[in-house]
Amino acid sequence: MAATIDNSNAVQATKKRHLGIPEAVFVEDVDSFMKQPGNETADAALRRLDEQYQKYKYMELNLSQKKLRLKNQIPQITQTLEILRHMQKKKEITEPMETHFLLADNVYCKASVPPTDKVCLWLGANVMLEYDIDEAQALLEKNLSTASRNLETLEEDLDYLRDQGTTTEVSILQTCSLTRLSSLPGVRALDSAPDFLSEGGRGSL
Repeated sequence: MAATIDNSNAVQATKKRHLGIPEAVFVEDVDSFMKQPGNETADAALRRLDEQYQKYKYMELNLSQKKLRLKNQIPQITQTLEILRHMQKKKEITEPMETHFLLADNVYCKASVPPTDKVCLWLGANVMLEYDIDEAQALLEKNLSTASRNLETLEEDLDYLRDQGTTTEVSILQTCSLTRLSSLPGVRALDSAPDFLSEGGRGSL
């Protein structure tokens, strides 16, 4: 009984974690699948499966782009935090801090920064705000933690999406195999076979 409850909780946790991504249904019994509403012909069944498959690929593309943005954002936040920590150490020193200022890509100029406890951070959309160094550091540490968690979640969602896509591919192949052998009226063998079947050869994943 306890094992059943644990398994149920695990399934619910998985669904909650991947909320918004529909779970692919594995077509194990093709005959039963073809009897479901909307699957009157092989073309209709393959069309439904292909639409689901294309949705998974579209979501995978969007999540991959978000992952790329986060992977670029995290090093920038980390680098800015290192600069702030260095400024924290120099805050009480009266002498100006020598550094190099980025003018353009691969173009720097030498700069002298007087002692300060204020910094300006770009927030995006051409918006910059002034913060105390302590406030800026706390904000960036929070942003870094959030970005790292989001990246981890995105990687899990991408793995889940790839699994659903693979399951859908197998279901399509199962349905296509039936259309080769079936003599049901209205069935045309591979008229609705999706693109991925023709890219690498019929019946290949």
